[in-house]
Amino acid sequence: MKRLIAVILTVIILSSAVSAGASGPPALSAACAILVDGESGRVLFGQNVHEERAIASITKLMTALVAAEHAQSLEEEVVVRPEWTGIEGSSIYLKPGEVVTLKVLLYGLMLNSGNDAAVAIAGHCAGDVETFVGWMNDRAAELGMEHTCFKNPNGLSEDGHYSTAYDMALLARECSRNETVAEIVSTRSVALGTRTFTNHNKLLWRYEGCTGMKTGYTEKAGRTLVSSAQRNGQTLIAVTLHAPNDWSDHAALFDYGFESFPRRMLCRGGKVIGRVPVQGGLVPGVSVMTAEDVYYPLQEGETAEARIELVEYVEAPVEKGVVLGTLTFVRDGEVIGETDLLASSAVHCNQEQSKNLLERVRGFLHRE
Repeated sequence: MKRLIAVILTVIILSSAVSAGASGPPALSAACAILVDGESGRVLFGQNVHEERAIASITKLMTALVAAEHAQSLEEEVVVRPEWTGIEGSSIYLKPGEVVTLKVLLYGLMLNSGNDAAVAIAGHCAGDVETFVGWMNDRAAELGMEHTCFKNPNGLSEDGHYSTAYDMALLARECSRNETVAEIVSTRSVALGTRTFTNHNKLLWRYEGCTGMKTGYTEKAGRTLVSSAQRNGQTLIAVTLHAPNDWSDHAALFDYGFESFPRRMLCRGGKVIGRVPVQGGLVPGVSVMTAEDVYYPLQEGETAEARIELVEYVEAPVEKGVVLGTLTFVRDGEVIGETDLLASSAVHCNQEQSKNLLERVRGFLHRE
């Protein structure tokens, strides 16, 4: 293969799928809010997104994520220590010496918002709460949560424990990609052993397509909420901090996002979009096709640039599926999607054709 040659096209994505009655950004009760497309990470709405505030029990999203990533099995048995019991606020009423599974603790954490469950999870997974909180902060740094600091695993008010709407959206996207956490937060109610847990997130009942996440409240933080919803293959994530009417805020954000920023197909996988010359092959060229579908949320009238880069030529033999270039979509100088361009078929060498012909002739001559 030789050097890449680049072809730049401008593709205008029209928004015929957007209804004529599409409304503007909603007015919210929240002090801070953000709406993010879960797949691409594009921010669709923002209000004081980097303001550092107390976040209450939405902290537990990080507790659940870190526990799910460190646990060997959700069926691990946990012997409850005395210091994990009697924690203030929401509780699943753990008793000293009680044996429960990590699964019970995680569901109690996310559905009933058990502060004692959070401490028990931390102590079980890391040996002590302080070490686990260190893991939480390490994971936050990995996710790019630059304005976040955790001091405990449950979100109870403590000096220096804070985050932002933007950072919590980063965390929520990661939680949605973790199968264990995503399944737990989307559960409305469950019976495990002698306990029954019911999710505090009323959006699971009130908003069609809601896939859960986490509620929170302390006097200092006010009402906090992280939620997600799906429609037509698109996932949206909303975060509000200090929002007296958070249920209404999230419903309004989701309606706005799905209506104004629908998920657009920029290209379909398997579509032939060009041809590359082949040297020394049975045919003079090979078609190239896109490897996969590419989607991005776009408003009416927004444009995306499609940049095609292909090798100048390729030498035979060529295997089907070999990468011969890339198709990249760019908006306002930012890459918003990309897929490989693959050889749509195999190309054999001329020498291979001669060799195969010679072998067939030899086989014919040696027949009895």
